[in-house]
Amino acid sequence: MKNIKIILVLASLSIAAISCKKWVDYNPKQDYKITDQEYLKSEADYRAMGVGVYSPLTWLNQVVIIGDVITDNSVSGGESASDQIPIQQIDNFTHTPVNSMLADIWQAAYEGINRANYLHQYKLKNIAGDTVKFAGKDALYGEVYFLRSFYYFSLVRMFGDVPLFVDRRLGVEDTRTLTRSPKANVYKQIEIDLLAAIAVLPVVQTEKGRATKYAAQALLGKVYLYQNKYTEAAAMLENVIGKYTLVNNFNSIFLLAGENGPESVFEIQYSNGSATYDWGHPTRNQGNLLVQQVGVRGMSGINGMPYADGWSTNLPTQNLASAFTAGDSRKATTIFDVAAYKTANPSFDVKYLVAPYRNTGFYDGKFLPRIGETSGQLELNYTNNFRTIRYADVLLMAAEANNKATAPNDIKAQTYLNEVRRRAFGNNANDISTTGNTLYDAILNERRLELAMEGERFFDLVRTGKAAAILTPLGFRAGKHEVFPIPQGEVDNGLSQNPNY
Repeated sequence: MKNIKIILVLASLSIAAISCKKWVDYNPKQDYKITDQEYLKSEADYRAMGVGVYSPLTWLNQVVIIGDVITDNSVSGGESASDQIPIQQIDNFTHTPVNSMLADIWQAAYEGINRANYLHQYKLKNIAGDTVKFAGKDALYGEVYFLRSFYYFSLVRMFGDVPLFVDRRLGVEDTRTLTRSPKANVYKQIEIDLLAAIAVLPVVQTEKGRATKYAAQALLGKVYLYQNKYTEAAAMLENVIGKYTLVNNFNSIFLLAGENGPESVFEIQYSNGSATYDWGHPTRNQGNLLVQQVGVRGMSGINGMPYADGWSTNLPTQNLASAFTAGDSRKATTIFDVAAYKTANPSFDVKYLVAPYRNTGFYDGKFLPRIGETSGQLELNYTNNFRTIRYADVLLMAAEANNKATAPNDIKAQTYLNEVRRRAFGNNANDISTTGNTLYDAILNERRLELAMEGERFFDLVRTGKAAAILTPLGFRAGKHEVFPIPQGEVDNGLSQNPNY
């Protein structure tokens, strides 16, 4: 991570040595090189463990691709019909419980939860007699609870009912004992964690990338929206309104110079400081794999271009391109149009480009790899942060919540919506003045345009009940595809499967 040094805290889960002894006679120091008998004895230990809870955030970048490629926003792309099979399956609605991309997301989120629970468990165990006191300890736990809520939110919106545990980290002894909790219970725990985080987090952090009170309030507002708690969402999001500003140039948000800018409410930090690489687990490196995935294949042969070579996945569709109206500055940033770029740059030699599978002529412009922003194993170490919660997203969520609240406030909804549109068009000539359901549809359409290729489209369609109407022609099946299948390995260990998988 950038600004927060990554420290991975690893511990063996082996318990083979206890098989011939009573548990009360077992000394974990026999099997662990480091245990809580030696660790969490100082402020530095706590802070190192806290950073370790952040690390799995960087492994979740494939959720961004999934959120668009399964919709009308993009198609799988890649080199050929045999490339990027897990993405192609999701694109075609042929994904099954045997999908490595889905399994990796599941494992990454639960790794984050396990790390959060380790600290939470230690707090529970020592709440009365903990002798390690330091300024900011409560705020550090606020970060831990924010992160645990983020991991559970990632899981519940993808898989629905999921195993819920908060008082301990899991070990091998828990195999085949877990069951799935109803998503309502998972959401309840997410709310508990976020309210606890809000109570102790500062509004500003010294180190960029750490969770703040505003980030927790924004995420809780989003969690309320997913449960149709519009009145609660409107009230919660109001805490964040006015605390950030929209940058004038939409394109600048996604550049290196735009990271952790005035619009960033919460941003996942990526780094290439150590230039790590692991082709067996490409998402588990310090860098952002998404950037390499969406780049234009064949760019490396063209001299003088600012862009680096990529794998041409997650290609924007003509449907998305046509959704932007004339004058909308977001289109050129969101969609890299090869033909338009060639027209504007006559020296751009397209003969080096390799047409991708399901070629649309478009590429993901927000995350195009740029020369000089990676190192070591180039493909796996791009530094591009992911803007997880942008202020524009907060404004549009607040617009939606005010429009759908028990006592609707369409004036507020219009104000927040039009603030986003004025940045997009550079004027107020495109303001929206409708009300009621027509305004609601305009807000949802604005979310598609503003957040395109940022992984929100599918989840917005499902939570608003519009997925079947829009995605059925693409292969969506109501009663099945609102959630993804539980990974087969988890089903083999006793978890129930989602319907129709």
